[in-house]
Order: sequence, then structure tokens, then C-alpha cells
Amino acid sequence: MAEIKESEKLILEKIFKMEGGYVLELSNSKLQQFIHNNLNIDIYSEKYSIYGDSKAKRVRAFWHLENNQIVGKFVIELLDYWKTEKILKGKSITDNENLLFTESLKIGNRLLGKTNNPKDFIENIDSFLNKDFENVSLERLNLDSSIIGILDSRIQEIKKAIKYKSALSCVILSGSVLEGILLGFASSKMKEYNQCDISPKNRETQKVLPYNQWSLSNFIDVSHRLGYLGLDVKKYSHSLRDFRNYIHPYEQMVSKFNPDIETAKISWQVLKAAITDLSKNA
Repeated sequence: MAEIKESEKLILEKIFKMEGGYVLELSNSKLQQFIHNNLNIDIYSEKYSIYGDSKAKRVRAFWHLENNQIVGKFVIELLDYWKTEKILKGKSITDNENLLFTESLKIGNRLLGKTNNPKDFIENIDSFLNKDFENVSLERLNLDSSIIGILDSRIQEIKKAIKYKSALSCVILSGSVLEGILLGFASSKMKEYNQCDISPKNRETQKVLPYNQWSLSNFIDVSHRLGYLGLDVKKYSHSLRDFRNYIHPYEQMVSKFNPDIETAKISWQVLKAAITDLSKNA
């Protein structure tokens, strides 16, 4: 059992929006995948249903059943996800949210036995977003030559979108190019990707699914597990993946997502970082 006080649970439940059975805006499958990829735990196994079947109730059971280290890592990773979403969506953080974040970070670090320095957490994010990835190139990725021209063309469109402040176009194109690159990269290293322990499988046959049935999330997570994408790039790539879904007008309407040019630049930064990481391992 993790050593979390009842008052601390109230803080965590508030920042993770667990009212009404939710956990942030994560769907059942996204929560399951998030916890599995970070902790190798299936939150939808029977043991976590002791309080009920909603996402929030399963997380509360998880806090009750798991130890300090596991719960502490979960708290830190979910805070990182929360912060990343805020930054990439260009949403301001209120004073109350900032206070909740700082207190939640203290809880997570205490469980992990670490000292607290919220400033370091923020600086790590800023450091990533300010890295220089200007000299990116697809040539070193060993992709099929027939797709490189298409991807290069889309990258030029991204640059134009930033120049003319077409934020939504930039965000959607960046997600599209990321998926194309990861599919091509995986195809060039098929053996490694098919043998990875988290590669998506058919539930009945337990055989790895063909790539046309993989999601962008699958490609991101497997690429990270194999060491081809760094942890920071993985985290930001997942946010970019979510943004790509706003190509559907109703998705954008429901989420109330209206990207500005800064969000567009961040999306382009994430794509450049992914290309850089993959180039080192091609």
C-alpha cells in the first residue's frame, strides 16, 4: 500500500480531474496504455476493480494496492503528461493549478524518496523546447525512396504554415509526417519491431498485428521501448498524436482546441526532435 494521506489524495484527485470517475481526459484504452507503457501494469485486471470499474476508482485501487515506488512514478508521469498537454495546447496555468501541481509533485517525489524542486521540472521542459534541431534530414533514416519525396514536401508545407501563421495546418501536418516517418522506420527494422514485448498483438492468436493495424501511439511506444526515441520525445509525440485527431472538425469543437502559432512551433519542434533521435539509430 502506498503511503498517501487522505489530504494528499484530495490534491491528486483534483489535479487529475477524477470527479465523476474520470482521469484527466484519458479514455479507458488510453489510461490502460499509459499505465502499461510506464509501469508494465494492466489497470483493467480484476485486482483493480475492488472499488468499482470507473477509471478513477481503478486508480484509487491502484494507489491502495501498489507500493510507494510504483505509485510515485505514476504520479510523476501523469503530472508530466498534464503539463505537456497544457504547454502544447497553449493553455495558461492558473495560480490554483500551479499550486496543485507543486503539491502533487511533492507527493510523487516523496513516494519515490526524492527531494522536491519544481523549478527543475519546468526547466527540463523548457530545455527540450529550446533545443536546436534546425539541421534535420530524412536522408539518414533509410526510408523507402518513394515516400521521402512526399514527406519532404509536407515538411516544406509545415515551414510555410509557420511562416504564414497557419497554426492548425502545421499541427495536423506535423502529426501526419511523424506517423509516416515512424511507419517507414519500423518497416526498415521489421524484426526488432515485431519482437518487441509491447508490440500490439491479436488477442486470440497472440501474433503481432500487421503495421496497417498499428496506431500512431503503438509506433511511438515501441520506438521508445527499442531505444529509438528518447523519453522526452516520446511524451511530446503522444501529445502531437492527439492533436492530429483535430483534423476532424467535431473533435476540435468538443475539445475546444484552437492552436496558436506557438503551439504550431512546438509541434514542429517535436517532429524535428523525433527525426533527430531516429537518425541516430537508423
